[in-house]
Amino acid sequence: MTTTAVRPSAPLLAAACAAALILTGCSSSSSSPDSGGSSPSATAASGGGTTIVIRNFAFTPAGLTVAPGTKVTVLNKDSTAHTATAAKGDTFDTGTIAPGKSATFTAPRTKGVYDYICTIHQFMKAKLTVS
Repeated sequence: MTTTAVRPSAPLLAAACAAALILTGCSSSSSSPDSGGSSPSATAASGGGTTIVIRNFAFTPAGLTVAPGTKVTVLNKDSTAHTATAAKGDTFDTGTIAPGKSATFTAPRTKGVYDYICTIHQFMKAKLTVS
């Protein structure tokens, strides 16, 4: 009895290797704020300042709790300009923040929940809770 070895063709072998690499890359269990998932809420110490980072067209954290009058710095780590502007009223507005730049605003002195957006990219939304 004669045995014949079967050798896969080069395209089949290349496809199998590519699939293995893709599956290996997808098996990672770590996550980060940049992964596109929802961002956790954060609380800033009273009297101090805190920072919101804009990256990948999202505010991080998406929910922030601060004391009245807290200085909030918004750092734009994205490739395009953004704003952080209260959605209702004129309680705070950073104006346009160029890529790699930052702006600071003072949290309202009235306790409450303040939704804010990027006026340039209005799908970008987050909440500032003053308590």
